[in-house]
Amino acid sequence: MLSIFGSTRSVVAHNYALLTPQGFVSSAHASWSDAQVVVAISPRMGAQFTQLLVTLGAHGRGSGTGAQQAFVLVLEGQADLIVGEELHRLAAGGYAYLPPDQPFEISGAGAQLLLFQKPFVPLAGQAVPELLVGSDHDVAGTPFLGDDAALLKLLLPDVLAFDMAVNIFTFQPGATLPIVETHVMEHGLLMLQGQGIYRLGADWHPVQAGDVIWMAPFCPQWFVATGKTAARYVYYKDVNR
Repeated sequence: MLSIFGSTRSVVAHNYALLTPQGFVSSAHASWSDAQVVVAISPRMGAQFTQLLVTLGAHGRGSGTGAQQAFVLVLEGQADLIVGEELHRLAAGGYAYLPPDQPFEISGAGAQLLLFQKPFVPLAGQAVPELLVGSDHDVAGTPFLGDDAALLKLLLPDVLAFDMAVNIFTFQPGATLPIVETHVMEHGLLMLQGQGIYRLGADWHPVQAGDVIWMAPFCPQWFVATGKTAARYVYYKDVNR
C-alpha cells in the first residue's frame, strides 16, 4: 500500500518505536544470501538486542558463528536448520534457541523467519544453555494472572541459565493487560495476528498483524485487543540478570 501524502503509523521515540510493514526497507546482511532482511530493531536505535525479519529466496541461506545467541521462529513456510551434524526441519511455528558461539545454517525457499539476537550475559553458577528446538503448537497457553481470555506461552524455559525469554501472548477480543506495566525488562515484539491498541509511554497507537514494537526499559506499556478475532503477538525480553 502506498503512503498518501507521506502518512505513516510508524513512530520512533526515545523509549519506544512502532514500525509498520509499509515502511520496512531490506538491508544487505553479511550472514544472509538470497534473502530479504529487515533490521527491525537494533542497537542503533538504543536497543540492547537485534530483531530481524527474514524472507528467504529460492536459494536463500543464513548462518551464524558469532558470539551472540539467537532465537529463530518460522513465521511461514518451512526451514531446514543445520547445527553440527543435526538437521532440524521447522514448519511454521517451529523455533530454535541457538547458544552463543554455536555455528548453524538455515535455509528454506520462501520461508519467513523472525530472529532475536543478543550478547549472552553469563551468570556465576549457571551453565550456558544448550540448543533447544521446539514448536509453539506443542506449548500450552496458560491464563495470564488467572485471565482465561489472555493466554501466555513460554517458548524458553523459565530458569536462571537463560538471560532472554521469548513468549507468545493471545488475547481474545476485549481482553487487556491487567495493568499499565513499567519494568526494567526491554521488549521486542511482532504482531502475528489481529489488531488492538497499544499504550507506549504516554501515547496510544492502533496496531495490527505485521507491526513491530520496541519498548525500552521502564517504558509504560498496556494493550487491549480490538476487532472480532483474537490478537496474537510474540515478544522478547531480557531476564534473570
